[in-house]
Amino acid sequence: MKKSFIKLYGPPIVKALKVLENLAVDNPEVCIMHFIVANLSPGGAVQECEALISKSKEDLGEYDFFYEWYTDPTRVQLEKLISQIDEALNPLGCKYTITTK
Repeated sequence: MKKSFIKLYGPPIVKALKVLENLAVDNPEVCIMHFIVANLSPGGAVQECEALISKSKEDLGEYDFFYEWYTDPTRVQLEKLISQIDEALNPLGCKYTITTK
């Protein structure tokens, strides 16, 4: 799966992260990977994918946030995401870069 990594610059970083999370909730093309406790076995867990964001800290590296795509994004999908991020972060005055790989 491809990921679009976001690097935030300048305050307010925490508010910007919340904005990016909220933006992901309305985007059905990205995914969050997390573990939920299942009743299938004692202490067991299953992996579930929802239309949110990925929270895998080990994949972040130098970035602050990333969206994980269900399928390889098209140019139109990437441009749509960038436009949404631009609009969402503009009121905060927070700048960013985006890298998809």
